[in-house]
Amino acid sequence: MSRRPLCQPGPNGTEPMRPRGNGTGRPAEGCGAVSVAFPLTMMITGIVGNALAMLLVSRSYRAKENRRKRSFLLCIGSLALTDLTGQLLTSPIVIAVYLSDRAWANVDPSGRLCAFFGFSMTVFGLCPLFIASAMAAERTLAIRAPHCYASHMKTRVTKAVLLGIALAVPAFALLPVAGLGRYALQWPGTWCFISTEGHRPGSVLFASAFAGLGLFSLLVTVVCNLATIEALVSRCRSKAAASRSSKQWGRIATETLIQLLGIMCVLSACWSPLLVTMLKMIFSHTSFESCKGFSEETQSSELYKECNFFLTAVRLASLNQILDPWVYLLLRKILLQKFCQAASAVSKCSNNEWKERSITLSDEIRRTAA
Repeated sequence: MSRRPLCQPGPNGTEPMRPRGNGTGRPAEGCGAVSVAFPLTMMITGIVGNALAMLLVSRSYRAKENRRKRSFLLCIGSLALTDLTGQLLTSPIVIAVYLSDRAWANVDPSGRLCAFFGFSMTVFGLCPLFIASAMAAERTLAIRAPHCYASHMKTRVTKAVLLGIALAVPAFALLPVAGLGRYALQWPGTWCFISTEGHRPGSVLFASAFAGLGLFSLLVTVVCNLATIEALVSRCRSKAAASRSSKQWGRIATETLIQLLGIMCVLSACWSPLLVTMLKMIFSHTSFESCKGFSEETQSSELYKECNFFLTAVRLASLNQILDPWVYLLLRKILLQKFCQAASAVSKCSNNEWKERSITLSDEIRRTAA
């Protein structure tokens, strides 16, 4: 006796689907509808977080005491702006899929929306990775070569790098328009992304380039951050007395490094599963589009499990736009200080209460003895 088909939501929690051989992507029959509140909440959280991050970056950028970290603030602001734009362009499509009880072909008969969705995921996937790499390299140069950084690293250099990223990544994402690569509807029929079909050399090359560029940027970020940590540890072990200016520089470096490590961890956790899975499927000559042909008897197959894992990896990647700004907001020095002050106040309050109880108990013992 065959098992009942499972409900499979798409990325960002799109409408649960039953695997079908026709690949139309109609909602699963007998599956409870997933609430539209889930993608709506994700969109609002991402928009609020990125808007707050941009506001705080703007205020910090204008402050005189933050002149030394303006390049880093430019990168943070660009990252928030990129994530915010990605949320505004992709989330409405996801919500529309939630609210629609029709196949993608009925919602997008021309296929242009599918190409736009895949283009958006490519652009707003690679841009944060490259910006994070730029931030890590900027901090490494600032910590390990401060004199060279002070004399050569101006804000116009940072702006030029960010402009290069903003131009190069969309140009790369437009390669399918020139015939190199293709954006295709993906299982379970509620989203579009880069096609990995093995019989199309251009598609394989484009998908491999996307995964390779993403993993390379993650590697650059990790290596630069490790080099920065090593330099900071060496500086902390130095016995030389630090001047006031060097102490201020160390405070700025430590604060930005904590933020950088947080963003690095989020990027790695969100994007590594998707990029590694893409390369694995490409080298095994397996396409995610073959997931459309599942029947009730094939749901225990290895490919079915890989397709489920790929869907989970896409959901993790979609969380990156939401988590990045909150990492910056939560790891700011002022919030860390307030947290420490609150913890210290609670600790002092508890100690004072314990002392008062001890004094009261001692007085009672003395009265009893008398």
